[in-house]
Amino acid sequence: MAKKPTLWDKFKRRAAPKRRRKSKRPETFELEASPGRKIHLTDVSLRDGHQSLLATRMRTEDLIPTAEQLDSIGFWSLEVWGGATFDACLRFLKEDPWERLKAFRQAAPNTRLQMLLRGQNLVGYRHYADDVLEQFIVKSAEHGIDVFRIFDALNDIRNLKSAIKVVRQCNKHVEATICYTVSPMHSLHHFVDQAKRLEDLGTDSICIKDMAGLLPPFEAYALVKRLKEAVRVPIHLHTHYTSGMASMSSLMAVLGGLDILDTALSPLAGGTSHPPTETFIAALQKTPYDTGLDLSQFPPITEQLRTARKKYHQFESDYTGVDTDVLLSQVPGGMISNLASQLAEQNAIEKMKEVLEEIPRVRKDMGYPPLVTPTSQIVGTQATLNVITGERYKVITNEAKNYFLGLYGKPPGSLDLTTKEKAIADDAPISNRPADNLAPELKNAAEELSEHDVSEEDILSYTLFPSVALQFLHERASGELRPEPLEPPLEGGPGSGQQGLHLAPIEFNVTLHGESYHVRVSGSGRTVDGKKPYYIKIDDKLEEVYLEPLQEVLVSGPDAPVQTGSAQGQGERPKPSGPGDVTTPMPGRVVKILVTEGSTVAAEEPVIVIEAMKMENQVTAPVEGTVKAIYVSEGDMVNSDETLIRLE
Repeated sequence: MAKKPTLWDKFKRRAAPKRRRKSKRPETFELEASPGRKIHLTDVSLRDGHQSLLATRMRTEDLIPTAEQLDSIGFWSLEVWGGATFDACLRFLKEDPWERLKAFRQAAPNTRLQMLLRGQNLVGYRHYADDVLEQFIVKSAEHGIDVFRIFDALNDIRNLKSAIKVVRQCNKHVEATICYTVSPMHSLHHFVDQAKRLEDLGTDSICIKDMAGLLPPFEAYALVKRLKEAVRVPIHLHTHYTSGMASMSSLMAVLGGLDILDTALSPLAGGTSHPPTETFIAALQKTPYDTGLDLSQFPPITEQLRTARKKYHQFESDYTGVDTDVLLSQVPGGMISNLASQLAEQNAIEKMKEVLEEIPRVRKDMGYPPLVTPTSQIVGTQATLNVITGERYKVITNEAKNYFLGLYGKPPGSLDLTTKEKAIADDAPISNRPADNLAPELKNAAEELSEHDVSEEDILSYTLFPSVALQFLHERASGELRPEPLEPPLEGGPGSGQQGLHLAPIEFNVTLHGESYHVRVSGSGRTVDGKKPYYIKIDDKLEEVYLEPLQEVLVSGPDAPVQTGSAQGQGERPKPSGPGDVTTPMPGRVVKILVTEGSTVAAEEPVIVIEAMKMENQVTAPVEGTVKAIYVSEGDMVNSDETLIRLE
């Protein structure tokens, strides 16, 4: 009597290799792209793991020891750079991101180093000219990047072509990426067709990027299986644990023929991060998909990383468990944290539910873009403005306007025409590749920094993040680079007695409009122009109001009042009282003032640019009038209850 086939037998039969047409181009990837053999792992702890769980705040000094230990494990690659790490190094950690990359290369000479590249956005939030893209990739390759994972937030392949071409010219590995999402415009057929087009461009592997953990297990199996039938290059899966499906989906993808899987070491796995590395090594042992990695090598590595993580407890994500709401909102965990921070600064945290309900509506108006940087910020910020202003699209961000103009690329679906007309006014949208409309940028950037002692890498950093990089360069030149402070560990707890954390916490209560707040001042930075910034937590919630030296806080005891000493500090700005008072719809930093005292402006004319949630928002004149007073300077942090400019 014949033995009844098991479920395992059925999966093995389905995963049997199929005859494939022979590639006409030279093979650049040594891994045989066929199912039923060992799975390769990419560990993402050193980049996306701490970006997802610790707001990208881990310092190089705490990452290098782990990189050194992982170098001998046998990973296919280590993801160490790109994404938000470049911005975070300059803005918060006061580290040179290029020096970080060189340190990783020195620490792990035997393993491929991988980065996340946002296509024509590189590691920023807008499209950059081709000369910037080319120089950035060349320098990244020179400093140690072997694998460039390249994606575009709209899956617009036109935005990937130049990056793919330059990486190939550098003789590095191209991993073109499909951003997985769920919408009426996206299907398995859509993703497979995109994979074929990416292979035709010359990619060496294809990554499925599931940034919000939306990929269900059986669809993961079907998608990988269909991709393996359609293309010759290896398939790599990147999925987040947010919804709780990541391990199931990853295993089903393996059974469908997956070649490479992203995982994170257990101290930085789960939550909005990724499936745990050690768990998958154990799960696949003694199967046709055995990773070949030795589980016994990991305990000292994970212990070192677990200890390092404790230093960053103040940046811990609130979304450490499973968040099934993401299956409805499709909002990645990092994006939720940003939304919560912005709403808290507006004293409107109770509106989070309304914002999460508004995001799908804004996404529909914008043609169903995948919610990944920078489209996640564009959609999320616009949804927040729609809610807190009480009127949809009363205020439209610069980035949302540029999106409707086509400056980010072609949306997957149709745009809402009413919203588009309101956003772009009389401006003409484009239909060609956005970067074709951009003039070279590096020469102008070099001229602007001509009085500084800078390298080619510094010029690139300045081009990508002008104000943030300029502040970094000034502080580096003066020897006053100071990273934001880490909170001291609990007395007697793990890490107590660490050197370098010279903080003197002060706690007091503040009553404002009848509401009481518990405030903790956890440290101070350097004095600049008579002003000293303090780093503050309110009701145990970390607020990012401390990022600029706004004011000096004078505290003499737990119940002492808070005073401000800045001439243009928050306490000196008048409250809005007349129709000509210009205010910001949400807290942010002044990027540019577009008018001068005495100038005449028309109603709805832009007068100031505010950066909030990494997006730049043009604030317009509420009425026609003459600029009577300007109460802010570029670089100031501002709130929505302050008059920034007064018109009469």
